[in-house]
Amino acid sequence: MAAIVGMVVPAGTAQGADRTAPPPMADGFGLTQVDSAVGGPTNFYITVTTPEVAGKHHIKIILPSGYYDDPARRYPVLYFLHGSPDDPIQQNYPALTTSNSMITVIPDGGPRGWYANWLNQRTQAGAQNWENFHLKQVIPFIDANLRTVATKKARAIAGVSMGGFGAFHYAQVRPDLFSQTASLSGDIDLSARSMDLRLAVVASLIDAQGAACGSMSGVCDPKDSPYKPGVDSDALFGSPYPVFNVDRVWNEVDPSQHMDKLKAGGVGVSIYVGNGRGQVTDLEFWLESASKHVKDAMDALGMSYYYVNYGDGSAWGDMCNGGHSGGCWEQDLRDLIPRLERSFAA
Repeated sequence: MAAIVGMVVPAGTAQGADRTAPPPMADGFGLTQVDSAVGGPTNFYITVTTPEVAGKHHIKIILPSGYYDDPARRYPVLYFLHGSPDDPIQQNYPALTTSNSMITVIPDGGPRGWYANWLNQRTQAGAQNWENFHLKQVIPFIDANLRTVATKKARAIAGVSMGGFGAFHYAQVRPDLFSQTASLSGDIDLSARSMDLRLAVVASLIDAQGAACGSMSGVCDPKDSPYKPGVDSDALFGSPYPVFNVDRVWNEVDPSQHMDKLKAGGVGVSIYVGNGRGQVTDLEFWLESASKHVKDAMDALGMSYYYVNYGDGSAWGDMCNGGHSGGCWEQDLRDLIPRLERSFAA
């Protein structure tokens, strides 16, 4: 995807524009806005539809506090991907609002979209081309409507849990788009050695209510599962079982097996993870192993990277318990965002 240059700046970003409401956003790139924008001038969300993914989808946008002060200034962008079964409007980490030097965009990834184009587009869930939605539609839509610096150097992608997988996957698929990627407790090893994580993904697909609600980044009631309607276990990446290469697609999208793509693309890598306090019932326990596998792969490739294992969280801020929890991710973001700002400014 080529950088968008010479775009017309929307009227809402010009000097003298209404600073009490979100800036106007023009439809395009396959996205159609429905309903009105919700929120204030620098922290709001819009709702869109797209042929690529069934239903309505929120895109949350956080602008720097001084966005309207200088109509000539452009900003780098952090794309932040939420976990399962969350939604962009639930991403209220205070750290996301601290930057005065970059725009943050949080697109909808669905409760179990897994930031991918599903193999089976004929399930009860309807169209599920999340990768197309984000890479081919959301990014150019943002560049056309906001004062972004529409280059690889000025674009980063990070995510929590399911979103950590998405951040690494997207950076590996399109290293020309992103200069930095970061996983916060991400599902970044979907190889056969991490079968527990594969099965957690499958649980969200088939609506295995108890397993799904206990395995993902959000909190849900099995009686009111967000993973409905259940679909076939093979709908996303085909069979997850490593027999006669039927799990080929899982291996193709598994971040741990393709770190060479980030090295070749010059993409900076950050990983944050805890140890779940050593409890096998905490997903973080398994994600620690997954992150270690990725670290080993980067070491074998001679890659530079930023890696934080905060263990039980006792030395990682005052809200982190080392588990798969928002308190730890808030502290991750407090560490990550200043680092991204320095990278963008370099």
